Amino acid sequence: MKAAVLHELGKAPKYEEFDEPEAGEGEAVVRVRAASLKPVDQQLASGAHFASPRELPLICGTDGVGDLEDGTRVFFGGPRRPFGAMAERTVAPRAFCFPLPAGLEDDTAAALANPGVSAWVSLTHRAKLAAGETVLILGATGVTGQLAVQIAKLLGAARVVGVGRNEKVLGKLEELGADATIQLDQAADALKEAFLNEMGHGGFDVILDYLWGGPTEALLAAITKAEFATATRETRFVQAGESAGPTIKLPAAVLRSIPLTMMGTGGIPSREILVDAMEQVMTGGARGELRIETERVEMAQIERAWNRPGQPGRRLVVVP
Repeated sequence: MKAAVLHELGKAPKYEEFDEPEAGEGEAVVRVRAASLKPVDQQLASGAHFASPRELPLICGTDGVGDLEDGTRVFFGGPRRPFGAMAERTVAPRAFCFPLPAGLEDDTAAALANPGVSAWVSLTHRAKLAAGETVLILGATGVTGQLAVQIAKLLGAARVVGVGRNEKVLGKLEELGADATIQLDQAADALKEAFLNEMGHGGFDVILDYLWGGPTEALLAAITKAEFATATRETRFVQAGESAGPTIKLPAAVLRSIPLTMMGTGGIPSREILVDAMEQVMTGGARGELRIETERVEMAQIERAWNRPGQPGRRLVVVP
């Protein structure tokens, strides 16, 4: 069969022949329809990710959409190495094959599942977002950030503020449900003032951060109190990405002056939480409540597409 085969870490995969997969106990062979090309796929193939492969060659791709042997159309995740999602066929745990609703296109389902479920779990399971609360999305112009804006509104957030650099995508966030936006590319004093203006007197109940680095330092500096003040409500800060930098300086005053709880996304949640999130996200996609822009790439062109800059806020989808 044809597949996107990785021979060397740090290099683009090549379109070539690979052995056919065979299912073991608890597994299913999937005929692949589409697989999204995500940052994590590129990180794994570069050798920079903690879970990067140690044995090569293998097929790239961590999840996708395809058909089981009985014809059931599913989203699948966790293909068994050396098999991956960017192939004509792959093998995946049956427990990670989720039937898809009718009306949801293959490309949309392949692109939506990973970032959509990630944002859903971060806002529900980790941040415990409640209806009527205020949410700040740091990195709202990325694929996952745009979905986080939409999901926060679906979950009943009263106010959602999107923060990002890309002016074009930032301008579209109101269509996705954002009540306000903040442009990151401005002077430090102006950026601090923008954060303070959007906080108002009540502050943010939830902050979902896909950036880290300098933007997060600027935000934390803005919300830090300069005097003793009565705590009104807690801010739950969920760290979900590091596209602006892997580290920050965290002054003690940040944690001592305001009721702030900082947490990570917490790794892979339980299957029960994952299944519920998957159903909610895919149903939202089928109903048109969750939107994502995609760009289709033929698998035969994978070597050229691998490192090509994609359109901001749009996900590449590889099709056999």
